[in-house]
Amino acid sequence: MGGFSSMSHWLIVLAIIVLLFGAKKIPELAKGMGKGIKNFKEALNEEDEKSDKKELTNDNETTKTNTTTKTDA
Repeated sequence: MGGFSSMSHWLIVLAIIVLLFGAKKIPELAKGMGKGIKNFKEALNEEDEKSDKKELTNDNETTKTNTTTKTDA
């Protein structure tokens, strides 16, 4: 009785889901979940790209500052 690893537990859960939502609603729910996951992943990727661009901009500015300081000295 140590967890939800047996097949009978999963069959019971599936039966409850079918009873609650009906067989026709399940594909719609799955489609909505898939779209939600896709949108979440896209948002994470956009955030990563923004932070990467910001880091590159900061690195370039630091390099320019260091180069200017070295040539001025």
